[in-house]
Amino acid sequence: MNRRITRRRLLQVAGGSSFTVLMLANGNKIVAQTPVGGMDFKEAPALADLVAAGTLPPVGERLPSEPLVVEPTEMVGKYGGTWRTAVLGGADQHVFQRYIGYDHLVRFSEEWDEVIPSLASAYEISADNRTYTFTLRPGHKWSDGEPFGVDDILFYVNDVTLNAELGVGQPDNNPFTVEKIDDVTFAVTFERANGLFMQQRLCGLDSGWTQNPKHYLGQFHPTYNTTNLDQLVSEAGAADWVELFKTKGGVIPGSPVNALWTNPELPRLHAWTMVEPYGVGTRVTFQRNPYYYKVDTEGNQLPYIDGINYDVVEDIQVLLLKALNGELDMHMRHFCTLRNKPVLADGLEAAQLEFFDANPSIMNTDIYMLNQTHKNPALREIFQNKDFRIGLSYAINRQEVIDVVYVSQGEPWQAAPRVETPYYNETLAKQYTEYDVALANEHLDKVLPNKDGDGWRLRPDGEKLTFVVEVPVAGEFPEMVDTSSLIIPYWREVGIDVQAMTEDRSLFQARCDANDHDAAVWPGGSGLQDALLNPYNYMAFAGMRFGVPWVYWWTKPAEPLAEPEQGPEAIVAQQTLFDQIRATADTEEQTQLLNEILTIAQENFWVIGVALPGMEYGIKKTNFRNVPMTGMPQASVYPNPGPSNPAQFFFDQ
Repeated sequence: MNRRITRRRLLQVAGGSSFTVLMLANGNKIVAQTPVGGMDFKEAPALADLVAAGTLPPVGERLPSEPLVVEPTEMVGKYGGTWRTAVLGGADQHVFQRYIGYDHLVRFSEEWDEVIPSLASAYEISADNRTYTFTLRPGHKWSDGEPFGVDDILFYVNDVTLNAELGVGQPDNNPFTVEKIDDVTFAVTFERANGLFMQQRLCGLDSGWTQNPKHYLGQFHPTYNTTNLDQLVSEAGAADWVELFKTKGGVIPGSPVNALWTNPELPRLHAWTMVEPYGVGTRVTFQRNPYYYKVDTEGNQLPYIDGINYDVVEDIQVLLLKALNGELDMHMRHFCTLRNKPVLADGLEAAQLEFFDANPSIMNTDIYMLNQTHKNPALREIFQNKDFRIGLSYAINRQEVIDVVYVSQGEPWQAAPRVETPYYNETLAKQYTEYDVALANEHLDKVLPNKDGDGWRLRPDGEKLTFVVEVPVAGEFPEMVDTSSLIIPYWREVGIDVQAMTEDRSLFQARCDANDHDAAVWPGGSGLQDALLNPYNYMAFAGMRFGVPWVYWWTKPAEPLAEPEQGPEAIVAQQTLFDQIRATADTEEQTQLLNEILTIAQENFWVIGVALPGMEYGIKKTNFRNVPMTGMPQASVYPNPGPSNPAQFFFDQ
């Protein structure tokens, strides 16, 4: 994520600000923003009016002494306007995190090739990759004007995360401590090296480190309120202080409630602050934060856009209709599918819309995973046989699946990173993808040569081989059911009696976690830089479904849902390599180690892929500017469009 640093150099990276990157004599690595000097700061007209009226301090006093300078994607923007978009009712809070909430200590660059300072102005990594030292921006303020500093970080770690009643405690695999050095500097020290700390814990969607203001939340915590906390609990109708705190606080580990989007009183560090909360009415609204810490290259305080309105809808088709009616200014979730693209294309001109491309981290439309740790010894032996998996792969007419289900978009592909990454392995991606029934039978005959009178293959014990593929009914991936209706007949044609069982996503996950499934299908993620962070389709890693007990043996959870089991030599080798990835922050070394993991995946062919998806897309108004038009990564761990700095989007009108 942050390139290997071997010499003093200056980087120009997404986000526009200059960052000095150097290696010290002691081996420590430092990334720091180049200080801003001599800039004449300006602000939105509405804020200038408040300054003139004496109700708001001047912009220079509201900004930190080292604001983050953002280089606009196209041009310096104009102030004004309300961004109209939408959110699904229920549990779609990620749309807020992606559009508004991507302000963390550090962040992914727009190209997803660096970890760069954000709320922090600098970070330093010790030579042994155990200690991370962060420097905050002096003078930085919460949206209510109160100072933001190291005490807020310590409050989150010590009083929220590590609180026995409220938090989740220390990570068992690598505990850490946080030390305050001064009001703007703190150090996080792990028991062992943790080379992926920032990428996995700080740069993703939900980073509570900078979303729990002590000055506000302290009143709901028994450590800091010893006078009237019981009264506040009673007035709120809460069961206890823990329930009250979770309704008032920011991102809290393990909590289904994210008060960032339900509590308008909560101070925050984002470009826009909440006015109307999620979960109450038919609209969620935000207005500009007068204390936001970013400016453009001409000193204009961001954001350009005055506010954001999210209409709350219950149906994806309603979202599609709103887009076609010209009621969405920019959106890239839910309805932006291959099936809907022709409909949207027909309505672009009338709605004054245009497409922009997004590069998905999904590297496969459908990954079929045979349970190689099956509780039935006969099925386990068959599923662990590589020739059996190769035979099933050759039996799939991938081009027909692509043409019928995916409107001819994509190409035959196995579970392998996309070509845009440094992890691309052509052999892994393309092996066994030909449609060749003769080759399929040749490999299957090596494993199951005998058949019954109806042509069904028999297991070594003489029983007819039959198994079930579990297909989750997931709203965001409706094509999986259609794909399975084509693929299972291919397998039946070569003598394998396979059945499909559709089921609710929660039941699907529970059965897989408990190792109760025969086989499962799910789209293949981790196709871009997230392959390094979550290689679950390439090895026995959390989230995979072809050998769950092997993951439990490695990760040693306190309460595993299935009996842990040491994997075969190749699995253990991959897990050992990933432990080495965690032990270094050198990205060249991390890349080399991951490529070794992928080579083992190539040699063992753990799972069966179908097709590489084509590019994804979003829609925006033609006058909605500074949105990257090509190549924006789209992934669960890369909270697009957040790394594109939505605060610099604007209306050109």
